[in-house]
Amino acid sequence: MATNEILMLVAIGSYLIIVLGVGIWCSKRNNTVDDFYLGGRRLGPFVTAMSAEASDMSSWLLMGLPGVAYLTGIADAAWTAIGLALGTYINWLIVAKRIRNYSHVCKNSITLPDFFSNRYRDNKRLLMCIAALIIIVFFVPYTASGFAACGKLFASLFGIDYQIAMVISAIVIVGYTTIGGFLAASTTDFIQSIIMTVALLVVFGFGISVAGGVDAVVENAKALPGYLSFTETYDATAKAANPYGIITIISTMAWGLGYFGMPHILLRFMAIENSKKLKLSRRVASVWVVISLAVGVLIGVIGLGMVNAGELAPLSDPETIIVQIANLLSNNGVLAALIAGLILAGILASTMSTADSQLLAASSSVSENIISGVFKLKASPKIKMIIARVTLVVIAVIAVFIAWDSNSSVFQIVSFAWAGFGAAFGPVVLFALFWKRSNLYGALAGMVAGGVTVFVWKYLVRPLGGVWNIYELLPAFIVSCIFIVVVSLLTKAPSKEICDEFDTVKAMK
Repeated sequence: MATNEILMLVAIGSYLIIVLGVGIWCSKRNNTVDDFYLGGRRLGPFVTAMSAEASDMSSWLLMGLPGVAYLTGIADAAWTAIGLALGTYINWLIVAKRIRNYSHVCKNSITLPDFFSNRYRDNKRLLMCIAALIIIVFFVPYTASGFAACGKLFASLFGIDYQIAMVISAIVIVGYTTIGGFLAASTTDFIQSIIMTVALLVVFGFGISVAGGVDAVVENAKALPGYLSFTETYDATAKAANPYGIITIISTMAWGLGYFGMPHILLRFMAIENSKKLKLSRRVASVWVVISLAVGVLIGVIGLGMVNAGELAPLSDPETIIVQIANLLSNNGVLAALIAGLILAGILASTMSTADSQLLAASSSVSENIISGVFKLKASPKIKMIIARVTLVVIAVIAVFIAWDSNSSVFQIVSFAWAGFGAAFGPVVLFALFWKRSNLYGALAGMVAGGVTVFVWKYLVRPLGGVWNIYELLPAFIVSCIFIVVVSLLTKAPSKEICDEFDTVKAMK
């Protein structure tokens, strides 16, 4: 193994030791299940902001987004980024404070299925059960894709066996999450967001320098038909521009709707120590997201400039652009190799920050919502903590088996899972928080209709092409909203107790 590879491994190894240390430190503050799954609602504004965004972006920010920009130009990547930035800001603006207050008032709900069930007084726990099953269905394979991403990163860079690398990565993620719970996941996510930021900025600056400067990058992009257009995309095979119409733009921007239903993001809102500090969190999160998404798109453009300048070989997989730039950087001395290792740790961090949150969400769905909520298993706080940790480990083991095949997909499931959560949970969250007349039957109908529509549109409608080629989240979200409104109005109005509770939350400042 070359010296630069050893130095990169040292940087990555140091990072992994740090996150395990954070898990051990946070374990001392986990005395109850509430602590384990929601950090005892003690998160500060900066940790809340950055852990929410780090757990959101995953390796898609450092690999997927630059890869799309590298391959097809600005339009697809930029409209996706704009939709995500708007969704992030609106979610923080209208949802964060309301769900923090409502989940606390509503029987101190510590998971999203808990909140749904308590909000609508679901005594039969049917809404809780369906919500928990949706989380498990989408999050377990999503977690597996994160494990697979870690395995492929080490295997492609250092020639380490894929399965060994994947298992080691899984053990580290499971280790600090099982030991430290939500507080460890949130704290490490905060650290990971810093590393991701450093990785983006270093790659951005180094890439421009190697490509010959800003002017050279811009001139290279201008020479490609449609590459810098917001209404066209670049076709590398035909060396021509393809139209990027208004329907496609709306469909792409619909990614932003997913934020209203993401359990691992909504939990950060629920966990802040003081809802009045969410304004600061919103500002920090929004600024970070806008800058990070913009830099991610530009790195794809810069990467193509580096290829055309002869500094990088043409990429067979565009999503490895940052990895290849880090490799190039590592050949410039000891310090450069350590910085390159930090960049690769950033990719690893972005994957881990999502996987740990997914593990906690899936684990809480099994232990809190199904075992304790649906089956009403009574246990002491100590036994509940054991069940929570064992459940998390079992789910991780299942995810490892799913990810065992080195050809398993890392990114394809992301958009589908995002659509599933956004359509099944997003409308229910919004109506639960802002429409007093919504009821249990409407929430049930909307959740099921949204989830089913995602599958129907993805596999039956969208393949028809043309005007039907719309990202499944948008039509499924609309269908879910319609079902919630119609069914709620056609069935019995909520009780006075529910309405009074809604008014209490609405009046909170």
